[in-house]
Parts: sequence; structure tokens; C-alpha cells
Amino acid sequence: MADRTPPLSVEELRALVAGGDIDTVVLAFPDMQGRLQGKRFAARFFLDEVLEHGTEGCNYLLAVDTEMNTVDGYAMSSWEHGYGDFAMHPDVGTLRRVPWNAGTAMLVADLAWEDGSPVAAAPRQILRRQLERLAGHGFTARAGTELEFIVFKDTYEQAWDANYRGLTPANQYNIDYSVLGTGRIEPLLRRIRNEMAAAGLTVESAKGECNPGQHEIVFKYDDALVTCDQHAIYKTGAKEIASQEGVSLTFMAKYDEREGNSCHIHLSLADADGASVMAGDGEGGMSQVMRHFLAGQLAALRDFSLLYAPNINSYKRFQPGSFAPTAVAWGHDNRTCALRVVGHGPSLRFENRLPGGDVNPHLAVAGLVAAGLYGIEQELELPEACTGNAYTAGYERVPTTLREAAELWENSPIAKAAFGDEVVAHYRNMARVELDAFDAAVTDWELRRSFERM
Repeated sequence: MADRTPPLSVEELRALVAGGDIDTVVLAFPDMQGRLQGKRFAARFFLDEVLEHGTEGCNYLLAVDTEMNTVDGYAMSSWEHGYGDFAMHPDVGTLRRVPWNAGTAMLVADLAWEDGSPVAAAPRQILRRQLERLAGHGFTARAGTELEFIVFKDTYEQAWDANYRGLTPANQYNIDYSVLGTGRIEPLLRRIRNEMAAAGLTVESAKGECNPGQHEIVFKYDDALVTCDQHAIYKTGAKEIASQEGVSLTFMAKYDEREGNSCHIHLSLADADGASVMAGDGEGGMSQVMRHFLAGQLAALRDFSLLYAPNINSYKRFQPGSFAPTAVAWGHDNRTCALRVVGHGPSLRFENRLPGGDVNPHLAVAGLVAAGLYGIEQELELPEACTGNAYTAGYERVPTTLREAAELWENSPIAKAAFGDEVVAHYRNMARVELDAFDAAVTDWELRRSFERM
């Protein structure tokens, strides 16, 4: 990102702080769940001290569960190791204004240990490492994430008090592509679009989706790391804007028995000059590089499912006929497949349809790059495209539970070679923690089935 013009320069920030327009600077990093964790600084202190030297944060931030409980099993952080700090170094290429918070700017941080070495299990570092491997082959990656959410007329506090049941969706019926449907909550969608644009994100469009209250806002395809950083900023900002508007929205993969929230990820490769290396003279207009890269996606898809579907709830999306995939298959513009090839010529790319709205984009895109590199390095041959209904064809299936995905990840030689033992063990433990918590919980479903009738 060194050669990229940031949304806001340090010189511009200094001028805004001197003029009283900016008084707060947020420094944050994406955690294991893709959430932004960090600190708010007085702007002058940030410029005088933090910009050059960074700050510290407790290393338990990469060793807790979703509810921020300290848990065991992590090598990097524990009671035995005293829960020390890691350093948070600002990436000035990510500096931007935060229009939904008055007088505020933000940067994304990279994490390092006291000796300066990077924190290997930090999601942003995991993606950086795979992009460095890709650069060794002379390629760069560009990505786009299509993130869906469901809007409710209830506030987050009301939703909490109601145990997230009986909430009122912003739309009462399927509004897929409906201009009338998006118009019903255009004030919220407009705020999100415009304020994200003012934060330096390039908005493409907003559209309605199938589940009542479900919508999607899409941003311009960009450098892979930029896209993932912006995804995390957008997700946090959209929730904050919704809260300010007295409503709530959720990105969880499967809120109810209807359509889940997807996050389809598009990815393509370019050479050092920025020209696409995906297009070629092969079948479907694909180059040999793309065929190997796509074959790698198929070969590693089951092993890397933990990166694409990281939670218990993620696997509830994978239902036949739901537009969420169940088959390890690829096809040309075929939405029944896990991998969909779209575009022509310079815009040729593939889409991975596994991730849901709960995905950590840095981990998922790292998985896509690592899988593609496996295909290139092993010169894997791409099987025939699926031309029919992949749901009913005889393809290998994607994992159906977090437990299955975690076991595949833990025992995967592809994952260990690409990410290293430390990263594999770290995210296997994350899955174990979630599984242990879920296995100990008594669900509403069990109560309804058993309280009187058993």
C-alpha cells in the first residue's frame, strides 16, 4: 500500500487537527472475528506520540471468544504467560475520516511483538503473508466483497432485551431488486452509502434481498488488503449508523429459517503492470494461470472452510436450493456452485460463494490466495465445469458443521504448508472454544421440543 494515495494524508490530518475539525483518532485492528479492536486517542497526542511510536494493546485480544471471555488453549496468550501486550503500529495508508462520528479520523494497525516481529496469527498479517507469497510469483490480487445484512426497526438494546426474538424487520416481504423496497429505508441506506464514500470507500450500489428487511451495499473492487480493511470499517460503521438511526442490523450468516446473509467474494490476479492474468485463449476465455488457480480453490475448499465459514451459525446457510452452496464445484455464471466464474477479458474473475456475512474478510481472502497458489505450484488440472444444478449432482459436499470444518483444517497438509503450524493451531483452538460453548448451551429448540413433551 506504500504507492497508494490514502483517503486522508498525515499532512491533511495535521491541518484538520490544528483547525479544530478533528479531535479524535481511532487506531484499531481486525480481531479473529473481523471486528475492529483498538483505542480512541486525543488527536494531538496521536500526532505527537502514537503516529511514530505506536501504542500497546493486551495480547488477549487475539485469544478470547466472541463474548470477550478469556479462554485456554492459545499459545500466544494465557494466564500462565501473564497476558502481556503487543504493539499496534499505524498503517498511514489507511488514514481516513469517520463521517458518522463527529471530529474523528481512523487508521488500521498492524500488530507486532516487543522484538518487532509480526504477530503471525493476526488476521491482517495472515493476509499480508499470502499476498507476499503471491508477489513472489509476480502477481497481485484484487478482491470485492458483497456483504448482505438484515435491518430491524428495533434498537440494539431492544433486540438484546427481547433475546433477539420477535423483532420487526424493516420490510415485510421479499424485496429482491425492488426499488420500492429499498426506498422504504432509503434514509438509512443513503446515510451508509454517503458516509462510507466520505470515508474513502467507493460505493457501487445498494439493492434489496430476499429475506424480509434484507439488503446489500456493494463497494468497488480493489487491492485485496484495501478491500478487506474497508470491509471491516464498513461493517463497524454500518452498525454505528444504524444505532444512531434508532434501528439495528445484523450480518450473522443465518438469522432465521429463511435466506441467510451471504458475503460472496470476487477475486482476480494481475501482473506487475496491473494487467489481468486470468484471461487467455483457453476454454471459457481462461488462461492457464486461472485454470490452475481455480483448480486450487476446489482442492483446498473443504480444508479451508473454517476460513470461509468460521462460526456454528455459518453452516446453517448451506441448504439445497438456497443460493448458498453445498457442492464443491465450479461453473460459468452458475449460482448453484461454490465457485462461479464471471466476467470477460480483463474483468474475468471467480466468485467464492461460501462465505456468509459473519466472515472475517482478511482470513477468507488469505484462504483464496493460498488455495490458488497451491493450484499454481502443483499445476493442478481444472475439472469440467458444472453446467447444471450442482445441488443435485454427485459432487463432493462442503462441510455441514463447524466441527467437521475444524477437523479438516487441523489435519490439512495444504493449510500447514501455506499458513504454518502456529496459525493452524490458533484457529483450530478458536473453533474448539466455540464448539465447547455451543455444546454446553441449552437452546430454545431443545426447550420447545422437550419441556412438556418428553
